[in-house]
This record gives sequence, C-alpha cells and structure tokens, in this order.
Amino acid sequence: MMDQGMDKQRLKGTLCALLCVSLWAVIPVVSKLGQTTLDHHQFLFWSSLFSFVMVAGLCFVTGSLKHLRNYSVKDWGQSTVLGLLGTYLYFLLLYKGYAGGKGMEVLIVQYTWPIFVALLSVVILRETLNGRKILSLLLGFAAIILILTKGQLQALSLNDSSLLLWVMAGAICFALFSVFSKRIKLEANSLMLVFFGVATLASFISMLVFSEFILPDSRSLLIVIISGVLVNGLSDVLWLWALRRTEASFLAPFIFLTPLLSTLYMLLIFSEQFLPVYGVSLVLIIFAGVINTCRPGSNEGGKTPPGSQLQKH
Repeated sequence: MMDQGMDKQRLKGTLCALLCVSLWAVIPVVSKLGQTTLDHHQFLFWSSLFSFVMVAGLCFVTGSLKHLRNYSVKDWGQSTVLGLLGTYLYFLLLYKGYAGGKGMEVLIVQYTWPIFVALLSVVILRETLNGRKILSLLLGFAAIILILTKGQLQALSLNDSSLLLWVMAGAICFALFSVFSKRIKLEANSLMLVFFGVATLASFISMLVFSEFILPDSRSLLIVIISGVLVNGLSDVLWLWALRRTEASFLAPFIFLTPLLSTLYMLLIFSEQFLPVYGVSLVLIIFAGVINTCRPGSNEGGKTPPGSQLQKH
C-alpha cells in the first residue's frame, strides 16, 4: 500500500513536471511575440508585474505573506540581490536576445547557465572540480563556440556575436543566482514574491530611464499575461509542487526537455531555419547539463531550495 501511495505521488509529480516543462518551453515564443510593439524593458516590466500579482495572490491564499515579517535585514538584502540577478538581469538580457537575434541561437546560449553553475560552484562554493564537471564544461563551451562561429572556427567575430554575448551574460547572472541561492534558507512562496517584486521595481526604473512607459495593446497584453501568470508564475508553483511529491534527482532530467520543446515550438510557429550546427550544439548543451545536474546516487529528499540547479530557464 505504501509503494502504491508513493507511485501515485511520483505520477502526480511527473505530470506536474511535464506541464511545467511545457510552459517553460514557451519562453522563446512569448519573448518574440510579446516584443512586436513592446521593447525588452517594457515587456519585462509588464510580465514581472503580472508574475508579482499572481504570486502575491498565491501567498495570500496559502498564508505565506506572514513569513515576510520574519525576514531580517540580511535576508532582505540577499533576496534583493538574488532577485536582481535571477528575475531582472537574466530576463532583461534574454528578452533583448530574443528581440533581435535568431531564436535557435539565443535558445542554445540561454541553456549554458547550468554549465556556468558548475564553473562558479567551484570558484565560489569551493566545490570539487571532478571529471564530471570538467566534461560538462568542455561540452558546454564547445556548444558556445559552435554557435558563435556557425561551425566555422575561422569566422569568429565578437562584433557579429555581440547580442549572443549579452545573452551569455544573462546566463552567467542566472548561474550566480543559482549558486548564491544555495546559501539562502527562506520560505519558497514568499521568496518568489520578493524576487518578482524586485524585478517589477527594477524593470520599471530601467524602462523609464532607457525606454518609455506605454500600455500594451490588446495583442501584447494577452502575451504578457500568459508570460507573467503562466510561463513565469504558475510554472514555478507547479515545479515546487512536483518537488514535494518526488525526488529532485528524478525530476532533474525533465529540465532538459525544455530546449527540445522550445525548438519544436519555434520551428512550428516561426518556421525558423534549423542548421545542422544548431542540432549539434543543442545535443552538446543538453548532454552537458544532464551530466552536471544528475548526480549519481544523490537523493535530495524531493526538496530543492529556490534558485538551485533544479530551477528552470
């Protein structure tokens, strides 16, 4: 009977994870569609605002708002910095990439963040640089070189690849967010609320400084609602729900279905050209991420702190 109960919980967790992955994979689509009349500053502000409202509603229903009263000055400082890294800078640079770059190239560079997590964990957390991490790093950086050069190493030009370098900078921001989040022990829903609150405020300021405030038209409004409420809001809730019902190590490989689904979405919706070098780079980046994320023999008890390597994006 106990085994049957555990199997049901794992099935529920798996279904939640699959739905979650399906939502995460829409990020490139909403990023491109939502920036037809909005720039990346404006799109990030409106998307973050709807995410904040959605998570605030969740915190109100679940009673998580009370946890904010227990935050120390240090907690507020740490969560603010993490919010700037993981929900502001990462998405700002990612949306900038999707607005002006080729979707497939941006997608592959976007998913270098687990590779940078492996590197930064060694530098910042003093984790051991073992053979698994070295292989992951080599595969990840091979994928980056392939994308920057389109498979022709002699054609490498940083000027031509400047947009992808911005996306890579965003991936490094998310890797820093992931690494430093390992040190923070706060209730998940209230922490997500702080993250999205920081992103909303920061994107509002940068929008006023570097762009202008405008109301989205009806088409863009639908996209930012989908992005804020479903893709960035509900997906986080579903992921945490899945983690509470099965082992984090079991769910880890599901993360790397995301770029595959994203590729399918972009090919179907935007009819993007799929070069052979994209396929090779995609395989390298997914394989590198799986090697780095799935630790043999690990059992994390089905729980993972916000911002850990089992986060999305």
